[in-house]
Amino acid sequence: MRDVVPEIVTIRGDLELLTRTAHLLSSVREEFVCAARDLDTWSRPGARQAMAARAAHTQQGHLTHQAQQAHLTHHTPQAHQVRKLLSPAALADEHSRAHLRELVDQGALVRIASAALPHETIVIDRRLAILAGLNGPGGREYTLTTAPTLVGGVYALFDAAWETATDLKAFLRGEQPQLDTASRTVLRALGSGATDEKAARELGMSLRTYRRRVAELLTTLDADSRFQAGIRAGELGLNG
Repeated sequence: MRDVVPEIVTIRGDLELLTRTAHLLSSVREEFVCAARDLDTWSRPGARQAMAARAAHTQQGHLTHQAQQAHLTHHTPQAHQVRKLLSPAALADEHSRAHLRELVDQGALVRIASAALPHETIVIDRRLAILAGLNGPGGREYTLTTAPTLVGGVYALFDAAWETATDLKAFLRGEQPQLDTASRTVLRALGSGATDEKAARELGMSLRTYRRRVAELLTTLDADSRFQAGIRAGELGLNG
């Protein structure tokens, strides 16, 4: 099938996004992947209402009711693989959690990233990528591309983030690293901003032992730095 958009095109505003991309979901053949901070990233309430009103007064033969509802409510046909990667903010309320559980029950794969996602994207069949930009006076800006190199790069970044994310059900069960009393003490020392020498002295450890404990803590929290360890611990509720 020929490309449905030029290699790179920029559009502005949620209504234009929905108008330009709603039919694309019905063309998904193999895989639909989505990364978003929350469930409204790709379908703002105002845009949903405007799109519904437009659809009620126009003849859009290519846009079936099923495809429209799939696009506007984060559901997609299940004849292909669906992967959704979301930040913890997507679980802010029970309605959102219930919606995601429903998606999983319908066959979608859902994972939760350890932190807010810096970039939000949709990739369809590794042939089309949609990237969400910043909000501006004219609405949020989106970039659509079918350029193979760009789509491949975006997909690779998604895949890397996906591999380090947690399965939704495991995340909701509260599965998290188990820290013993000593590790929690070291974690609090890291959060205090004290130097290694001062922290080791206050904890009654040798400097070498303290630094070994810090290294073990970083491994347990899957963190690359002390700063990242603090953020990761906070997200998992391990501080204090």
